[in-house]
Amino acid sequence: MSVVELPAVDDVARAATRVLDSIKSDPEFSAFRAASLEYSEDWQCFTGFPIVAQWNLEVDAEPLFEEGLRALALKAAVYEATNDDQAAEIAIAVPVDEMTHAMLAQAQLLTRIAARVGAHIIHQTDQEHTDYRIGGYTHDCYRAAWGEPPARYWLDHNEVTRRRGVLAGLYQMIGLGRSGREHSIDFAAVAA
Repeated sequence: MSVVELPAVDDVARAATRVLDSIKSDPEFSAFRAASLEYSEDWQCFTGFPIVAQWNLEVDAEPLFEEGLRALALKAAVYEATNDDQAAEIAIAVPVDEMTHAMLAQAQLLTRIAARVGAHIIHQTDQEHTDYRIGGYTHDCYRAAWGEPPARYWLDHNEVTRRRGVLAGLYQMIGLGRSGREHSIDFAAVAA
């Protein structure tokens, strides 16, 4: 397997802003945005959104939607320059990646929008990188495109790891093992 050289930061930034502007100008963007934000009933990940300090779905959903769009635009820009799915799976912060999942769940809308704007939306769970680093390639591309990313959502990988440890301890205290991946609650035995 050959290693693809990542494109220049400024080239990615220019392409990403173009992709983002095109997506936002698409006639189905409002429907896509509404559908992505309505996905809230299924936003139950124990280690994605909850690592945001004082997380509040109603307050954080819209700004995080913007960050998810920017992440997808950055990935599309890298793909455009490399034609390589794996190279395009640049490091994304965990809460932002979680939001992209809500967006990707709107498959038919996003597929039509991407086709019209000529963008390739890249995301494959077994290829993704959620080891975003402040000062890394993704951070540099983001800054070149839109300025400093909001630290509330673009958390450095080391801080994500620390916060996940805090959450795991708290979850364990209420009987949720492996950060919500298992529990021993017998619902039949618990009074309503």
